[in-house]
Amino acid sequence: MRKGKFLPLLLAAALLLSACGNGGSSGESASTASESSGSAEASAAETAAAETSTAETAAAEASAAGEVASATDEVFAMDTYMTVTCYGDQCEEAVAAAIAEIERLDALLSVGEEDSEVALINANGSGTLSEDTLIMVQESLELWETTGGAFDITIYPLMELWGFTTGDFAVPDEEELQAMLALSGSENLTLDEESGLLTVGSGQGIDLGGIAKGYTSGRIMEIFEEYGIVSGMVSLGGNVQCYKTKTDGSLWRVGIQNPLEADDSSSFVGIVSVADQAVITSGGYERYFVDEETGETYHHILDPDTGYPAESGLISVTVVSDNGMLADGLSTACFVMGLEESTSYWQEYGEAFDLILMTEEGDVYVTEGIADSFTSDFTVNLIERED
Repeated sequence: MRKGKFLPLLLAAALLLSACGNGGSSGESASTASESSGSAEASAAETAAAETSTAETAAAEASAAGEVASATDEVFAMDTYMTVTCYGDQCEEAVAAAIAEIERLDALLSVGEEDSEVALINANGSGTLSEDTLIMVQESLELWETTGGAFDITIYPLMELWGFTTGDFAVPDEEELQAMLALSGSENLTLDEESGLLTVGSGQGIDLGGIAKGYTSGRIMEIFEEYGIVSGMVSLGGNVQCYKTKTDGSLWRVGIQNPLEADDSSSFVGIVSVADQAVITSGGYERYFVDEETGETYHHILDPDTGYPAESGLISVTVVSDNGMLADGLSTACFVMGLEESTSYWQEYGEAFDLILMTEEGDVYVTEGIADSFTSDFTVNLIERED
């Protein structure tokens, strides 16, 4: 194996713009941008970069203005910084419950914690799934089937081999990689949906990291509902999910980081306006390492067919959907599938989601369901529904 050096990226793949109703913003603490109150003619990038603020500042500003009560908190979980912000009479209780839920699910699903449910299944070869894990495994298997294997939770041993789960980054020997690749494949999993018993194949392991944050953001939306929240959002790394509209009734504006200028927090592929939707982005620029011997870069999104980082021609995939878990899984799958296969997949299954795609050449493609809600300084190619 050849060793590599990890180069962490401190920018989120998706940034929330202007969180509260009358100015201010909330989002991921590492890098958050908000829109200015300037003219409508300002470009998307200019508008997004005009002002920066943390979620705590937004909440304080809203309270000072005599608006609806607000609360925000952040936590490091699932290998990323997460921010929860909401508005309503029980906002503090809702945020506390959301943070507790994040920590509970992190402990349940972490492959790095020996006593987590997923780690125990990997160690023992089988186990009875809890309600949360069963839902995620069922969704994962459905995505595996419909995407032709582009989304596969059994690539965990391959992720481990590359060092993406341990931090011991290295380029595997071809023989070693092929041996590990032969063990992967969700067709080797056996799930008894009635009892919840999951059995993995010999030498296999599962990792729900490709769908866990989307499930988590969906659970937080349910918590917001339980506490009567009037407006809210979560930013889980590159995952943003918005609850209802902003407090003034306007749509949430989510900026999608430009991977061609990944070190510039003011550079965006575009901005999408949503309510009650998740906006989840996957890209190879989020996590990667550089081979110390060759200088070649290897990102963390592996192609289950080859065992190597996906080379589909796409560098950013954003999925917009009411269903955060679906959006999370599909952002990974479409990154692996590439432009043509992702377009075909949307033609068949796209009633539940829309896509914003960027190619290596910097071309941007948007499906028609979200086109009117998307603004960009790039030339946008529209993907229309076939008759």
